[in-house]
Amino acid sequence: MQALYAYFQSDDNDLNQSEKGLVSAINSIYDLYIFLLSAILETGDFARNRMEEGRQKFLPTQEEINPNTRFIENRLLLQLDSNRDLRKNINRLKINWSEDQEIFRKMFTQLRDSEAYHKYMSNASSIYRDDKEILMFLLGEVMLQNEAFISLFEEKNINWADDIDTAAMMVAKTIKKWEATYDEFKILPPLIVSPDEEGDDLIRDFVIKLFRKTIFKSEVSAALISERAQNWELERIAVLDVILIKMAIVEFTEFPSIPVKVSINEYIEISKEYSTPKSRQFINGILDKLVTDLKSEEKIKKSGRGLLE
Repeated sequence: MQALYAYFQSDDNDLNQSEKGLVSAINSIYDLYIFLLSAILETGDFARNRMEEGRQKFLPTQEEINPNTRFIENRLLLQLDSNRDLRKNINRLKINWSEDQEIFRKMFTQLRDSEAYHKYMSNASSIYRDDKEILMFLLGEVMLQNEAFISLFEEKNINWADDIDTAAMMVAKTIKKWEATYDEFKILPPLIVSPDEEGDDLIRDFVIKLFRKTIFKSEVSAALISERAQNWELERIAVLDVILIKMAIVEFTEFPSIPVKVSINEYIEISKEYSTPKSRQFINGILDKLVTDLKSEEKIKKSGRGLLE
């Protein structure tokens, strides 16, 4: 949507340049994913360094001499720390948290003082699922709730506000899906969806197809919208609303495996986030009319799991 808005508002309408910007934005989501995974590792490193500092004190306490090492020996944490693919990506992005140690101190303190951490550390024994759950807690309840930590991403990625949720969901999915048997050579999950009825479609392929088709079919879609937007001239409709409806039309007619209702709900949700207060009702009304007419003209042909409904 943002790439299409930039394209339609641009004077030169350079499709190739706009497409490159779109691909770059997709890649930036993956980079944020790597930053978040790296931050989880850094929290483990902070805990490990803090423990070692306690041991090196002139008069360490008994607890500092014999500390509980369950968190720093978290099996999933150690797996990720030794993962070659993650390390390669961390090096590629030149991630260095050395100047942000105060933020990690506060996050670890918050984690350490939490009920979830106390329960995890005090259990007589733990299973791999426990290791996963404490890292999920660290991600969702500590890292993503810490304003100072989130503000770091303002400097690293201009689209962080839009992308951080998607990147965080990727991290959560990685934690949930990781297996105790994975070794250091396990490849991190790429930014893809599972194969569907149309083939092995990458998210990038889906995005590029939707982007291009929305542009190529722009005039046809505009005519369809005008015919159904009674008492509204196209120029008076919010630009984002027009773009969202054009995108929905393309999904209706060019993506047979995406259910009609899924497309409608998705674009209504996007309008609530980015467009005007009245956009939801307007878009819903126009899309309902379009679906009825396009079905009657047999221009919507869904197959497999999607079907029409």
